[in-house]
Amino acid sequence: MKQPLEGIRVLECGMYHAGPGGTAILADMGAEVIKVEPPGTGDPIRTSRRVGSISFEIAGNRNVFNEGANRNKKSITVNLKTKEGQEIVHRLARQSDVFMSNMRHNVIQKLNLDYATLRELNPRLIYATVSAFGHKGPDKDRGGFDYQGQARSGFMYSMGEADTPPTASQFGIIDQATALNTCQQITTALLMRERFGMGQEIKISIMGTAMYLLYFNVLIAQMQGIEVPRHKRASEHPLRNYYQCGDGRWLMMTLTPPERHWGPLCKALDRIDLQNDPRFDTDDKRLDRAEELVAILDKAFSARPRDEWLDIFGKYDLFCCSINSLMELKDDPQVLENDYLVDLDHPTLGKIKVPGYPADFSESWIKTTAAAPELGGHTEEVLLGIGGYSKEEIGKLKKDQII
Repeated sequence: MKQPLEGIRVLECGMYHAGPGGTAILADMGAEVIKVEPPGTGDPIRTSRRVGSISFEIAGNRNVFNEGANRNKKSITVNLKTKEGQEIVHRLARQSDVFMSNMRHNVIQKLNLDYATLRELNPRLIYATVSAFGHKGPDKDRGGFDYQGQARSGFMYSMGEADTPPTASQFGIIDQATALNTCQQITTALLMRERFGMGQEIKISIMGTAMYLLYFNVLIAQMQGIEVPRHKRASEHPLRNYYQCGDGRWLMMTLTPPERHWGPLCKALDRIDLQNDPRFDTDDKRLDRAEELVAILDKAFSARPRDEWLDIFGKYDLFCCSINSLMELKDDPQVLENDYLVDLDHPTLGKIKVPGYPADFSESWIKTTAAAPELGGHTEEVLLGIGGYSKEEIGKLKKDQII
């Protein structure tokens, strides 16, 4: 079977994950992705050994974030501060379908890698840039990472319990959403080029992605003029809530519409007495007396272990599932059967599980097939095969420390 983007070549001058994570997805889809990195140091993500107390280091002088952001790619090293280095990228851009960068605009211009320059070389080029806060406005030149996306978008006030400080999520959730967004916009532009024959520039941002991820929260705030309340488990709607079971594990249930599910829930919990209890016999009453009902349900759920409750709820077709820790995912049969975790033969870790592509195509395949490349491991191959350089020219570029 074919891969969706076989034959598409992507040229990347990016760093960290928002942006490069998007080209990694393109590589999962079959695109040839050539990552341009500074000689000697490479993408700074290669040396990101820890954040706070969390170590990213793995065997072979590698790290987790580099593996995730740069899987399946080819790495070439080029000194972009030199005219000769810029010419290398210009040559490769002529032979590429997509160019992606998340460097700031003033840096891109200094390196002669702006859209106007590359479009002259390749009018059909899809040119994508990723910024922190968008390409317009007073903060268009400010840098930012995942946490800035979480903070400025409202995301941190959409998580956690009410009446607690803003809550941040570990690790890179908005960066990964930006990667997905970058991939989608590039594939959309490729489709437009296929239909209408035109290249174009695409501008994506971390903050814009985060706000779009919060689409309904933002919509409620703007349409109704209110701050969307954060979930408070003790007093939130009892049928749209989560509970700790007798073995200390948790489950989440969402029983909508509640009138239809109230009776079956009472039967599943072996609390048929609650069904017609005048305190809870309408949904308005259940919400008004949520704190009282949540406490009753807490006691009911504590009587059995989680897996027993999941089996019982399945018999009544009540929408409910386990609340998994990240370490539990590898033991979840639903995760494994749907290839949401897949095997990868890693050069230093051996066979490991990595996140799988979250969609299934009947007539093609999408998959992570290779770990992140060694720094500059494909420089000669790419310059010979795509750049049109001779071995003698490559030797001179090495001697002059261009590559």
